[in-house]
Amino acid sequence: MRVLVTNDDGIASPGLAALARGAVAHGWTAVVAAPAEEASGTSAGLWATGGEGRVAVERRELPGLPGVPAHAVAAYPGFIALAAAQGAFGEPPDVVLSGVNRGANIGRAVLHSGTVGAALTASLSGARALAVSLDVGPEGGPEPHWDTAVAVAATLFDRLAALPAGTVLNLNVPDRAEAGAPRRAGLAEFGAVRTRVSGDGDGTISLAAVVVDGELPPGSDARLLAEGHPTVTALRSVAEDPGVEL
Repeated sequence: MRVLVTNDDGIASPGLAALARGAVAHGWTAVVAAPAEEASGTSAGLWATGGEGRVAVERRELPGLPGVPAHAVAAYPGFIALAAAQGAFGEPPDVVLSGVNRGANIGRAVLHSGTVGAALTASLSGARALAVSLDVGPEGGPEPHWDTAVAVAATLFDRLAALPAGTVLNLNVPDRAEAGAPRRAGLAEFGAVRTRVSGDGDGTISLAAVVVDGELPPGSDARLLAEGHPTVTALRSVAEDPGVEL
């Protein structure tokens, strides 16, 4: 399998290199292309810098990946996935791995994730895609367990490759030294941590991460992850809704 590894945390993220190493260790042919700067929360946006229709791309060397082409791209991950599908980094990929993201991507808020946005964009061109996120809390702490996320993701690699073209899986892994097999989960309405937005009345808007009180829905990705289980959810890209009368 030919694999594109991307993310929304940027080319320098340790999670990106860890996921690429996991793909190579699995025997897949990998190429890395990721935003030159952090592009979190960009969904499937196609923003890219450059003039006259040209986007800057710089070759990089990533740790533990000798001989693996790596590119820092002045663009959002959605654009990178689209460009890869059209041969910008060699033959179009069979599989797109997006992550490992620093922080969970759960619930309906996956709509806003650049990590998930890259996977969904890749699916439109027929690639199978896996978004991988590690449940690192907003308060930070010790070095995240990137290798745990990659080890859990690797258990899905062959299954993903055998699924129909355009399949998208969203994987979340607890930030611990070991984790069990992923459990299938539904999307929660919201996660255990939400972004609070408030207007300050001085021409600015304040953002803050807050812990949500109340019980999380049983069987949801938010609930299972909070209980320490890796979760996997199959996602569908944009499609028409036949149930709406017009």
